[in-house]
Amino acid sequence: MTVPRAHVETVVVDGQEHSVKLGVFLSNTKSRRGKLATDKLQALADLGLDWAA
Repeated sequence: MTVPRAHVETVVVDGQEHSVKLGVFLSNTKSRRGKLATDKLQALADLGLDWAA
């Protein structure tokens, strides 16, 4: 899965729209993957992120 760093998703929680900077989140998470717990990495791998496997 490739997501541009500038990509923003809009999600609705309890009827309110929120903007989520998905590209920034993924970029930061990938660069800090060495500090993530095994269960967090597995959850990301289950979502299809090859670098988390």
